[in-house]
Amino acid sequence: MSPGAAAAATRLAPLLLAALAALPVAAQAPAATAPVGVVDAQRAWQNWTLNCQGCHRPDGTGSSATAPSLAGMVARFLSVPGGREYLGRVPGVATSGLPDAPLAELMNWMLWRFDAAHLPADFTPYAAAEIGRLRAHPLRLEAAAMRAELLQQAARGDSP
Repeated sequence: MSPGAAAAATRLAPLLLAALAALPVAAQAPAATAPVGVVDAQRAWQNWTLNCQGCHRPDGTGSSATAPSLAGMVARFLSVPGGREYLGRVPGVATSGLPDAPLAELMNWMLWRFDAAHLPADFTPYAAAEIGRLRAHPLRLEAAAMRAELLQQAARGDSP
């Protein structure tokens, strides 16, 4: 980042945080205790807000014009072979500007926040090293076809 861009980001950060604080309560982080793998739910929510919700929307519903819905279905990927890896390789995750540790925390928070009902009982949270390995091999054009296939496997009840 150039010195000018860094200075602009530093000036904008307080304004952005003030704008986030003014959001309706429904769009803010849930008050419940975060799951294992999420050290700071507020930080994870802020990372979601700044990096993901622009396309996936505040409630995770996405749209056909921006990004797929996560609400009520994202954890289903964890129940099929290759699904966990897929989530770490999708373009928005693999190319995120977040370092691996905050990104792993965000992934764990997102799974809990948008699809806790489908989290496997034996869910192992993403760790920074795993996210680093996965995002080193980002999906590109094949992401949509892979998503469709994994969701078909989940609907059939295939398991890892």
